Amino acid sequence: MRNQNMVFGDGISEEELVAGYQSEYSAIKFGLFYVASYLNLLISSLFVTILYLGGSNISIPYIFDFGFFEINKAYGVFGTTIDIFITFTKTYLFLFVSITTRWTLPRLRIDQLLNLGWKFLLPIFLGNLLLTTSSQLFSL
Repeated sequence: MRNQNMVFGDGISEEELVAGYQSEYSAIKFGLFYVASYLNLLISSLFVTILYLGGSNISIPYIFDFGFFEINKAYGVFGTTIDIFITFTKTYLFLFVSITTRWTLPRLRIDQLLNLGWKFLLPIFLGNLLLTTSSQLFSL
């Protein structure tokens, strides 16, 4: 006996089977596509860490008052190791936020993104611009 869903056409439609690049690549090509995607995310996180988050600079004020990091002056390798560790920690945190956001939130349609941009982000930007210029103007 046949499946009734398939007889009446209520089964999986063709649009649900075809998903762009997933139908083009299979096996190792599909795996390499995903590896390249996450490698791109890792390199982008590293660039954001270096360019915008200060690289190996610790953002906590007065962290160097305890004398622990005074070893950096005597031992350059230890200081370099700490700098690399701080940079990779910041990169990991940005990568964690990006991957968590990608896995948690559903895909947004273009009209939802446009509504977010015009109705939410643009007023926040204009308010931030107004506050920044007024604070700079009144501080003179």
